[in-house]
Amino acid sequence: MDDERTAAAPDPASRLDDAENADVTVEVDRVAVDGTYVRVSSIGAPGERAFVLVAGLGIAATYYERLAPHLNENGPVHALDLPGFAGVPRFSGPVTIERYADAVEHVIDDLGLVDPVLVGHSMGTQVVTEVAARRPDLSDLVLISPVVDSRARTVRQSAIRFLRSTLHEPAAVRWHGITAYALCGWHWFSKVLPRMIAFPIEERAARVQAHTLIVRGEHDAMVPRDWIRRLARVFPYAVLREVVDGAHSVMHAQADAVAQLAVAHVAGRLPDRGVSSLQRVRDDSTSSDLARLGPKDAWLLVKSRFVELAGMARNDDEALEAAKSAHAVAMADGDDLPVDPADRRAVVDEVAPETRKPH
Repeated sequence: MDDERTAAAPDPASRLDDAENADVTVEVDRVAVDGTYVRVSSIGAPGERAFVLVAGLGIAATYYERLAPHLNENGPVHALDLPGFAGVPRFSGPVTIERYADAVEHVIDDLGLVDPVLVGHSMGTQVVTEVAARRPDLSDLVLISPVVDSRARTVRQSAIRFLRSTLHEPAAVRWHGITAYALCGWHWFSKVLPRMIAFPIEERAARVQAHTLIVRGEHDAMVPRDWIRRLARVFPYAVLREVVDGAHSVMHAQADAVAQLAVAHVAGRLPDRGVSSLQRVRDDSTSSDLARLGPKDAWLLVKSRFVELAGMARNDDEALEAAKSAHAVAMADGDDLPVDPADRRAVVDEVAPETRKPH
């Protein structure tokens, strides 16, 4: 029997341990844009409100793997791999933040999404802010670690701050970053980096009508407190939260807390005490995927990660879909393990009744 199973599934990507029966599976599609495409990884059933997740410079949608499954309460979650990142072919010609915003808008229209919740991380916050500035009908925006501080817009300052922040990141985040930057390549990374550093996000923020949640990690040197306070004052409506012990990639390492904040924000349950009030939240869940899994699921997770990287390198969407689904199965099994609430909890400060101002 064991031999028959092995012969029937020689490809690691196809061995999903019955992924089709899991609560969470991942679908991978392409949306053609501007001579290339955006890779869209989707989870969740159709619903009223979709989340659209846009990652940062050089980063794959994989960065959202721990956040995305917690956001699909009201509709599907679509995580995007933009041109030039995660093995997706690059744009030809000049590249700008506005061009990436064009691509995201095209995805929204192609998928037929009505009033999606846009979520951006790092450079992705610039992209979704640009989209929201163009679309006053959008209701909700979530900015995680928005860049770049208007008082530190040089490559040198950004590099030093980024390195300081990485000292507080878990090993899994560093591994994601190294592999993602390798797939992106130095040539494209260095082409986009100056555009990111120069982009005046605060100027576009003034045109955003969406209710905006801004989240930073406590140890994020790239996104200091005074910067997000200054940025928040430009938005017509914004609330601020800081995640204790988080760094620049807070949406991965402290995914539970960030997910709770995002869901509460969309539901209108986050109290607003003004942009000068930077309320802190705590996430005491484990920051390691492997720490919450048994040996079998941990092995499945590690194996699926390597298959996913190979799929990105080969532009093999079937392998990517299989690997991402296998990863979802492993994490779903891990989340089903009994956990002491005292050891794993995400505390959102004062999730209050409806507190939003009129839109």
